[in-house]
Amino acid sequence: MNIDMHSHFIPEKFIKEIKKANSPFQADLVTKGGKPFIQHEQGYIYPYLDSFYDEGVKLREMNEKEIGVTVLSTAPPLFYYWADKDVAHYAAQLVNDEVASFVKKNPTRFRAMATVPMNDVELACQELDRVVREYGIKAVEIGSHIEGKLLTDKEYYPFFKKAEELGVMVFIHPYYIGSKNNLEKYYLTNLIGNPLDTSVTIAHMIFSGFTQRFPFLNVCFAHGGGYIPYQIGRLEHGYKVREEPKADGLKQSPTEVLKKFYFDSITFNKQSLEFLVDLVGSEKVLMGSDYPFDMGDPQPVQTIHSLGIEVSDKNKILSQNVQDLLDIKTRPMTPGK
Repeated sequence: MNIDMHSHFIPEKFIKEIKKANSPFQADLVTKGGKPFIQHEQGYIYPYLDSFYDEGVKLREMNEKEIGVTVLSTAPPLFYYWADKDVAHYAAQLVNDEVASFVKKNPTRFRAMATVPMNDVELACQELDRVVREYGIKAVEIGSHIEGKLLTDKEYYPFFKKAEELGVMVFIHPYYIGSKNNLEKYYLTNLIGNPLDTSVTIAHMIFSGFTQRFPFLNVCFAHGGGYIPYQIGRLEHGYKVREEPKADGLKQSPTEVLKKFYFDSITFNKQSLEFLVDLVGSEKVLMGSDYPFDMGDPQPVQTIHSLGIEVSDKNKILSQNVQDLLDIKTRPMTPGK
């Protein structure tokens, strides 16, 4: 049973909400080239696709791609970290309630990943506790930073402690609005900016001693871990020859720490993905698609089957790893459902 752990969901109820005159969500439906888009005042704009919320569309494409189970997480524009804490909390509750309802209709094929209002840590902990208690959710998606503030900031320790205590996997997805210097052209905001954001977060988690503070917390990074797995030698060398990487008392090599994290399979390059598997082990890689965005892997199962690794390792990536992490009990499917 192949499991896609990185696939996005935007509730139809959210669309209805932004159409209201008094909507707090600071977004509108617009038309570009004759097609509908969702445009946020903060800079996000993306297609309004029925594949975000339509069960029939999702199932059809899952069947075509040989995906048995999809773990649904919200799209980053719905994090609402920039908004008032009450708006962010409302957005998280709306998404979590809607994705839980969606999954309840077809639990054989779908699982839910929560979102929480990370711009207020107390509310984030409350919401995480609620979704675990009410819906049995085993994973939460958060941004790679919170409006520029690093996840390794002490402010967020209570959240990670709560996730660790609840046995919830934390999935870290790149997040920022607008562009950055020299990334304005060629869609570099996404092509370079997204994996760069992930890389900065991983580096801080390595050197800050994050894994020593939260030794039982499972953390997974999107897009193959950005650039870090492929430049880990540079971090190793810096740790050996410079004092700055030791500033927070790191006692392990960067490579040892890196191997404690999980990574999705979205690298778009067979050699890169094989290198990642060889570096961290097949037990640390999970199949993902980033569906339905155009920067997703259109055939994630084929991607894993194309790798020059053992069948047992492919099976771990295709399903076993995420089954173990999220306690997914797969059952035989009814054809077409």
